[in-house]
Amino acid sequence: MKKLSLILVIFSMIGTVMAQPEAPPVRAMSLVDCVQTALEHNLDLQIERFNPQFSKLTLQGVYGRWDPTFNISGRHDYSESSGRYSEDLTNFTPAIVSDRNSFGSSLGGVLPWGLDYTLYGNLSEAQLPSVQSGGKVGFDLSQPLLKDFWIDQTRLNIAVSKLGLQQSELGLRSRIMAIVTEVEKAYYELIAARESVRVQEKALELAAQLLSENKKRVEVGTLAPLDEKQAESQVAGRRTILLSAQQTLASAQNALKFLISDNYREIHGTDIMPTEALVAAEQPFNVQESWQRGLAQRPDFLQAKLELERQGYQVRFDHNQLFPQLNLVGGYGHTAGGAGVNDFSDSFDEFRRGNQPGHYYGASLSIPLSNRSARNAYRSAKLERDRLTLELRKLEQTILTTLDNTVIAARTSFDRVDSTKQARIYARAALDAEEKKLQNGKSTSFQVLQLQRDLATAAEAEIRALADYNKALADLAQSEGSTLERRKIDVEVK
Repeated sequence: MKKLSLILVIFSMIGTVMAQPEAPPVRAMSLVDCVQTALEHNLDLQIERFNPQFSKLTLQGVYGRWDPTFNISGRHDYSESSGRYSEDLTNFTPAIVSDRNSFGSSLGGVLPWGLDYTLYGNLSEAQLPSVQSGGKVGFDLSQPLLKDFWIDQTRLNIAVSKLGLQQSELGLRSRIMAIVTEVEKAYYELIAARESVRVQEKALELAAQLLSENKKRVEVGTLAPLDEKQAESQVAGRRTILLSAQQTLASAQNALKFLISDNYREIHGTDIMPTEALVAAEQPFNVQESWQRGLAQRPDFLQAKLELERQGYQVRFDHNQLFPQLNLVGGYGHTAGGAGVNDFSDSFDEFRRGNQPGHYYGASLSIPLSNRSARNAYRSAKLERDRLTLELRKLEQTILTTLDNTVIAARTSFDRVDSTKQARIYARAALDAEEKKLQNGKSTSFQVLQLQRDLATAAEAEIRALADYNKALADLAQSEGSTLERRKIDVEVK
């Protein structure tokens, strides 16, 4: 009866650890499933996708500077003055009534090469006291030849906005790569956490089995009570470690759920079951090739190059602002009015006949005497370009160093997988041998307990090495900028 009670106590301890209030729904997911779900539902990505849209709208808005503007106006003026005598009462000025109607319209704008144009037409009719009318139609042109010739503010803004759109698209690409890497690493951590729970469950089972055997030996007098207490301590310690492993598993579940869902309440009660195992697939490592990929594909490096290119446009613009304002101007038109033109219909007849043409051409030159503002802006722009050049060189060096370290970490992680595997095999063999010696009375319970701890530690180390190696490969791909290529993900920004 005493033996039966002991067995019930041991299995009650194990059952307390392993019991669950209610089995949650299980969702089996591969790494590809997790990545695809994250690309569709991750909130960070949903937020980041707005930036290219904002940049595109900004670019389209800048092009609006070249949109023509149409103006139309109409006006009625009436004035009346009373008649009056001169101071010496010899002359009398009669009352004057002025009644005037005028209409005008124009279409104007700026063309991409800087030509400022205005097409206009206006008509007027006045009662003074006789009816007179007149008007003019024509166009005016002004073309910069020095300042604002090869680049002006609008063309600068368009160039900068185009680069800004590319930078925002690269920013989205970078964020996708970061999320994919985080999902990948969280997936490996979830597998490792599940394997760790299995290891600790097995360790608790071995400790409970040894305790049961020690109880029997103490009862028959072949083992000291101290050995029984050591086994009980081992069971209690293993139970604590298992609880910690289960907590780590729950945290790993939550970390992955956060990355792949935009509704945590909905996925909270789901148990994500990875369908893949931790394996160490060997792959060649070449620092030179990693450097080439990193400098050709990393979004942050490409963004820095675009920023330097943007500053180049600013230098070009500020340099052009140093020149004098020399504009070639010209215009052509027809007028209507004068004697015999009494109403609008007469004016239109004269426009059709085109017998009062006119034109002009010339140039205007404006030279600032000091131009300190433009000269200092140009110097400042060149200094900023030099600073950005150094920043780009620094980033390049940082990328090369990071890739070098990441390659070393990946190699070391792969070597650790093999060494920890051998350590686990040797720990298992040592425990088996020591258990046989204990059965033959040639060993002690303390030694077996120590080897049980060694086996659990070795198994945990192997799991950690496998997880770290796969995470190192994910980090390497992100450092190279090849994450999307590695996962066969095609990013298309609309």
